[in-house]
Amino acid sequence: MIAALQKQKLGSNIDPKGVLVAMTIILSWFSSLIFWLHFPVVFSNPVVYVGVLLQTHLYTGLFITAHDAMHGVVSSNKKLNHALGWLAALLFSYNFYWRLFPEHHKHHRHVATAEDPDYHVSNRFLPWYLKFIFHYVNIWQVILMAVTYNLLKLVFPVSNLIVFWMLPAVLSTLQLFYFGTYLPHKGSHDNKHHSGTMAANHFWAFLSCYFFGYHLEHHEAPNTPWWRLWKTKKEI
Repeated sequence: MIAALQKQKLGSNIDPKGVLVAMTIILSWFSSLIFWLHFPVVFSNPVVYVGVLLQTHLYTGLFITAHDAMHGVVSSNKKLNHALGWLAALLFSYNFYWRLFPEHHKHHRHVATAEDPDYHVSNRFLPWYLKFIFHYVNIWQVILMAVTYNLLKLVFPVSNLIVFWMLPAVLSTLQLFYFGTYLPHKGSHDNKHHSGTMAANHFWAFLSCYFFGYHLEHHEAPNTPWWRLWKTKKEI
């Protein structure tokens, strides 16, 4: 089964629902953000913390959508596939899709080696996370975020912008890194992908990082969209 999955060509496992799933995440993030930017920030209200967690999860969904587009599995129409990936990456704190694209494929080609941009030889969380952040964040993102913040604060309360727009973006980088990079690739693994995988628990796998805890399965079948990784888990 693993050999069969490896032989599948990039994009050959595309489901037409991919565009619908991508648009659902993008529109959910946008509409949810608008709602929370109007929501009273009262820290004694537990709903505020629910909002932060929800926005964090949707931010992660934006990046996962961009990631799927990098593997060509959002749409069989290449222009639409990359356009949705570009948009999702841009909404995630002005990440640049075409800058992320070659780096992610380096990760797949050179996983857990010196040429892997997502790997840190120390296997320690903090140095690895800092390398991850400083490798992918650039000055243009910081400038664009600052400009956007100063424009948005003319319309929305500063507290809402910090709590529901900025904080979830930061928390999402932790979610993506911890569940999608650090846990799967830390330590040694007896497979060519140098990757582990979480035990089958589809509910937690979705909540933690859109099934990317099933990371060995992703490396075995990179043309499988996130929302079908649970099936790949069963097959492998």
